[in-house]
Amino acid sequence: MRYSSSLKVNSVRNGLGIVALKAFAPGVTLCQIKGRVVTGETVWRYWDTDPRRGENCFRYDADHYLDPEGEIGAYANHSCNPNAGIVKTGIRLLLQAIRPIAAGAEITHDYTTLLGADDVWTMKCNCGEVICRKVVRSFSKLPAATLRRYRKLGIIPYFILKTG
Repeated sequence: MRYSSSLKVNSVRNGLGIVALKAFAPGVTLCQIKGRVVTGETVWRYWDTDPRRGENCFRYDADHYLDPEGEIGAYANHSCNPNAGIVKTGIRLLLQAIRPIAAGAEITHDYTTLLGADDVWTMKCNCGEVICRKVVRSFSKLPAATLRRYRKLGIIPYFILKTG
């Protein structure tokens, strides 16, 4: 599935994911994560009927999530060593390159950057990275060096940092 001249959804290591059709430099916005803003209660209901849909929701602010169902963001996969991050600008969530991305590479972000200290959700990690943390959970559990790096890159939204 092609979403733009720069990105497509394709088979990747763990199913379907976002793949770069061209090279990207750090700091470049790859796409906007679009979807419907829903409550946490709605996300919990998704887990009862469609757990994958619940897991694909992005924390949007202190009390809401963005459900990317039917949009490219539904295919954004996690990595403990991501090449992109989520940046909140105004009311928009943007997927932004944080290191060089080669054409043909899967674009990943660290789910932890959208999990506040008040989030209870966890996930067994299967990213395959040498530095894999094995479990995805709250940003407050990140190694100190990773947390400093992510903060410097601006890929942990203010409302997430505020929960810690």
